[in-house]
Amino acid sequence: MAEQTNGGVRPARPHHKQTEDGRRMREVLTYTRRGSRFSPRQQAAWDTYADRWVIPEEAVDDPDFSWTRWFGREAPLVVEIGGGVGEATAALAATRPEVNVLALEVWRPGVAEGLSRVAQSGATNVRFSGVDAVWTLEHLIATGTISELWTFFPDPWHKTRHHKRRLVNAEHAAVIASRLARGALWRLATDWADYAEQMVEVLDAEPALEGGVVERWAERPVTKFERKGLAKGRAITDLAYRRV
Repeated sequence: MAEQTNGGVRPARPHHKQTEDGRRMREVLTYTRRGSRFSPRQQAAWDTYADRWVIPEEAVDDPDFSWTRWFGREAPLVVEIGGGVGEATAALAATRPEVNVLALEVWRPGVAEGLSRVAQSGATNVRFSGVDAVWTLEHLIATGTISELWTFFPDPWHKTRHHKRRLVNAEHAAVIASRLARGALWRLATDWADYAEQMVEVLDAEPALEGGVVERWAERPVTKFERKGLAKGRAITDLAYRRV
């Protein structure tokens, strides 16, 4: 698979951008950095699998960075944005050994939990990255190369003043659509009704996509975030959009 390299020079990653006078630049991101403390089980999983399955953040600064090198093979690329503790990651990757699954998750304890779940599932085709998903899509993934993309229960940023942080907006949708191969699916799920409405509005307006609300994807396991939503009486909305 080909990667975008922008002539070998990429802009600084989020959290590394600085103003002209050397101060850290304030950025509107789709996430916040949470705590990084591991449980003993998570630490054991990290110690066992991180060297093989976690791509160090600084690795993407290499002008010769290659997904093929980190996966150890060329294969269709599936991208998951915000895998949480890896429940869907592990279950879906285990049934798709023929693809490379790139799990983008900034929460390190979640990645450690995901490592454990992937190992338990027997999958070896997952690589985790903590680099911002939007930046990764813009600067590390070539147009038309993603065979499927999953976004399950993204942070709803439910306060109105925080809606600008939501992953699914017009700008991000255009970037994601451009990275999908023709015919590739973007599968989404949320337990927030107003976010589901926004998703439909944004994605219906993106000319490179077609789709809408669908029946629950049977292959998608019931995750921690879905269980929380159901326990609070929220309806789950699944969506699927195809690159035209």
